[in-house]
Amino acid sequence: MACHLKGLAGKVALVTGSTSGIGLSIVNHLADLRCNVILNGFGETKHIEDVQTNLKRQNIKVNFFEDDLSTVQGNLTLCDNIYRIYPTGVDILVNNAGFQHVSPVETFPTAKWEQMIGLMLTSPFLLVQKFLPEMKRKEWGRIINISSVHGLVASPYKAAYVSAKHGVHGLTKVVALETAETGITCNAICPGFVDTPIYQKQVESRSQTDGCSYDEASRRILELNHPTLQPIGTHQVAKFVEFLCYEAASQITGSCLTMDGGWTAR
Repeated sequence: MACHLKGLAGKVALVTGSTSGIGLSIVNHLADLRCNVILNGFGETKHIEDVQTNLKRQNIKVNFFEDDLSTVQGNLTLCDNIYRIYPTGVDILVNNAGFQHVSPVETFPTAKWEQMIGLMLTSPFLLVQKFLPEMKRKEWGRIINISSVHGLVASPYKAAYVSAKHGVHGLTKVVALETAETGITCNAICPGFVDTPIYQKQVESRSQTDGCSYDEASRRILELNHPTLQPIGTHQVAKFVEFLCYEAASQITGSCLTMDGGWTAR
């Protein structure tokens, strides 16, 4: 493990949407590996302060920016803020920020569509565009897009989310080809149901509606899509991110990698 720590220690990692859920787990894990971390997202002030305090116990640099990445200006402001602190930019870029809205296509709000595409497709493009030149200069970089199984298959009533995730897979492949000889890799991770607070609330609601235990409610939700009948742990996504940062993964680029409990095997 010591050589692993040495390999990533001191690297600068930006993880968007990192104040909760998958993003927070990734930030915590990269901090354990002695990366300097940059958080972005929204949440209660006390919670975010506590997160930063806990991360700083690793004796690393920790910064937080609340810029709204669903807007072009929010992305540009975030990049400016980061370059002021780190003139050579970031080494690890994890595009994780996202949210869901469910609605039939014919009633899907245009404003919601634009917000979701902005956050989950335009933002990754802009952040890659801004940080790629310095990664190329350093001849090393890891761009990891936290996508979804919905980047590979569709579900009804999720037009914007599915479109954004399919789009980010195209972006992933283009960036990988353009950086193939530079020491930079670009990949997408495609989880199925992940055991986040959002998922837990969904299970609790199903438990109350069906009058069954939490575990039974979880099984009923998963049985339609996860042959394993288990959700993915946020720590498992974080460990996948870690692996993609190592030399062992240097020839994995342009890939959309599933961790979906068997969802897309059917």
